[in-house]
Amino acid sequence: MKLSKYTQSLLGMLCLFSVGVANAAGMNPCAAKGNPCAAHNPCAMKSNPCAANNPCAAKSGRIDPAAIKRPAGTRLAKGKHGDLVKEGEALWNDTKLSSNGMSCNTCHQNNSAFGASFAKPYPHEVGMVKERSGISKVHLDEMVQFCMLAPMAAKPFPWDSRELAALTAYAAEVQKTYKAGSGATGKPKNPCGAMKNPCAMKGNPCAMKSNPCAANPCAAKNPCAAKNPCAAKK
Repeated sequence: MKLSKYTQSLLGMLCLFSVGVANAAGMNPCAAKGNPCAAHNPCAMKSNPCAANNPCAAKSGRIDPAAIKRPAGTRLAKGKHGDLVKEGEALWNDTKLSSNGMSCNTCHQNNSAFGASFAKPYPHEVGMVKERSGISKVHLDEMVQFCMLAPMAAKPFPWDSRELAALTAYAAEVQKTYKAGSGATGKPKNPCGAMKNPCAMKGNPCAMKSNPCAANPCAAKNPCAAKNPCAAKK
């Protein structure tokens, strides 16, 4: 069958269009394989410390009050106050206490993420403890136990353990340096708000300016787009 010149031109144009599409797809930095903004990027949900899975973020799971409430007749381990404080400081920064790589200092570096009530003498009400366990007032050692269960995702210490006594002693020293109103609110602050966020604009390969997927190079300059030099001329 003999094709008209118009039909031949149209078929040729369609072939060029198809080749352009294939090349554009293969070279497209926004494609899944070569895309720096794909799932493996530091701003993806799984690896983003500022995402919803942040262990310092608020969670609604209920905690058994029996695991927090000090048993009747409990006495913390005894020792020289200075020694306990020193040991407590080491434990405060020890990520091995948790099951998720956190330490007390992860959330409370430079007195951050404390509620305003932290300035009050213990026992007192702590919002997240009341919300998650129903306990209206906690002692400082009970607060340590709560933190072991909640943000740290670990087990509470034995009530007569040296570790609990040491962390309680050090937390009491931290409390002395804390002033209500110094950036504190009724709810703990997310430490991901202050830390260096790999998902911030500057230097982030997934940010708008440097993101090759923000202004898709396969859009306007795409040989398959409206300005296609192979397109039909009016």
